[in-house]
Amino acid sequence: MFESLSERLERSFKILKGQGKITEINVAETLKDVRKALLDADVNFKTAKTFTEQVKTKAMGMDVLTSLKPNELMVKVVHDELALLMGGTNVDINTKGSPAIILMSGLQGSGKTTFTGKLANLLKSKKGKNPLMVACDVYRPAAIEQLKVLGTQINVPVYSEPDNKSAVKIAENAISFANKNGHDIVIVDTAGRLAVDEQMMQEIAAIKASIQPQEILFVVDAMTGQDAVNTAKEFNDRLDFTGVVLTKLDGDTRGGAALSIRSVVEKPIKFVGIGEKLDAIDYFHPNRMADRILGMGDIVSLVEKAQEQYDEEEARRVSKKIAKNQFDFEDFMSQIQQIKKMGNLKDLASMIPGVGKAIKDVDIKDDAFKHVEAIIQSMTPYERKNPQVLNGSRKQRICKGSGTNIQDLNRLLKQFEDMRKMMRMVQSGKMPMKRR
Repeated sequence: MFESLSERLERSFKILKGQGKITEINVAETLKDVRKALLDADVNFKTAKTFTEQVKTKAMGMDVLTSLKPNELMVKVVHDELALLMGGTNVDINTKGSPAIILMSGLQGSGKTTFTGKLANLLKSKKGKNPLMVACDVYRPAAIEQLKVLGTQINVPVYSEPDNKSAVKIAENAISFANKNGHDIVIVDTAGRLAVDEQMMQEIAAIKASIQPQEILFVVDAMTGQDAVNTAKEFNDRLDFTGVVLTKLDGDTRGGAALSIRSVVEKPIKFVGIGEKLDAIDYFHPNRMADRILGMGDIVSLVEKAQEQYDEEEARRVSKKIAKNQFDFEDFMSQIQQIKKMGNLKDLASMIPGVGKAIKDVDIKDDAFKHVEAIIQSMTPYERKNPQVLNGSRKQRICKGSGTNIQDLNRLLKQFEDMRKMMRMVQSGKMPMKRR
C-alpha cells in the first residue's frame, strides 16, 4: 500500500531541490503536485485541499534552518501534517469493564468476522484477557461457522444460538454467559450487508442500546477507497462508533481511506489488518504510517515485531553456542522459524529505512526459506549438528531428499559457514574496522 503515493510525493519534493530558499511560488508549485498526488490516491477532495493549505501556511511561516534544504524542510512539514491528518497519536482499545464489551460493525465483505478473531487472539495473547466471541449474524449461517472455525484456531470460545433469530437476545444472553464463565472481554460480531440499509442500522442500533458496549469498532476494507469513507460517515451518524479498523492494508490499494477517514468522521483509526493470518493485526500509529508513506521506513514497528518473537532463554542458549563455535543447522532452523513468525518478508524489509523503494519491484515470496528448510530437513540430526561430515554421498542423498542440486547445497554450506564466522567476530568484538 501507498507505493504509488510515496513515489508521487517524492517527485513533488524534487521541485524544491536545488532551491536556495522556500518562496510562495515554489511552495505553490510543489503543493499543487502534492494535492494531485493525494487526489490520485483517492483522498477526499476537501481533506486534500485543507491538508495542502495547512502545509503551505506552516512552510511559509517557518525559518529555514541552515542545516536544512528547502525540500528537506517540506518533507518534514508534510510528514508532521500527514501524522496529524491520521490522528496524531495512536489510541488504544478500551478494555475496562466487567466484562468489557466490543461491538463490531461494518459491511459484508469488509473482513469483520475475520478481524473479530484477530482481535480476540491479540487480546488473549498480548493482554492476557479471556475473551468470548459472539455470533450475532442471524442471516448468514456461514458467518456463525466461520467464527467457530476461527475460535477453534485460537482456542477462544464462541457463543451462538443458531435457532434464535433475535440478534439483540443473543447478545444479551452472551453477556450473561460471559459473567457466569469468567470472560472479561466480549466481542460481538454483527451482521453486514452489501450496502447500508435501514434494517441493518436499526438492528445494530438496538444491540448497542441493549448491551451498552465500551467500544464500537467500524471495520472497513481499505481497498474500497472513498466509498469506505462515505460508508464510515453513515455508520458514525447512526452509531457514533469509537474507532475505525482498516483491513486489507497489505492489498493493492491507493491508501485514500487511511488518509481521509480520520478527518471525515473525526474518530481514531485503532487497528489495521495486514494479512490473512490471525496474528496479522497491528495497532495504528499515525507517525509510523507517515514515515512509511514518505519512504522513511518503520524501524520501530520492525523492532517491536522482533521483540514479540524474542525468546530470552533461546537467545542465551544460542549465544553460548556461538561463543563455543557450536552454532549448527538446528539453531539456524530455529532462527528461520522466528523470522517467519514476524510476518510477510517484503513488508518486514520495507520497514527498514531506504529499503522499501529499492525492493518495490522485487518479488520476495513468503516461501523464500522453502529450499533452505527442505535441505536442512533432509539432513540427519547428526549432520545438522556436524555439517563438516557432509561428504559426496551424504550430499547426494540430501539433494535427492530436498529436490535441490549440489550447487544449492554447497552455496548454503558456504553461506552458513560465513555467517558462523561473522557471528563469532561480532560476539568477540573483533569485527574489522573500516579504514577511512
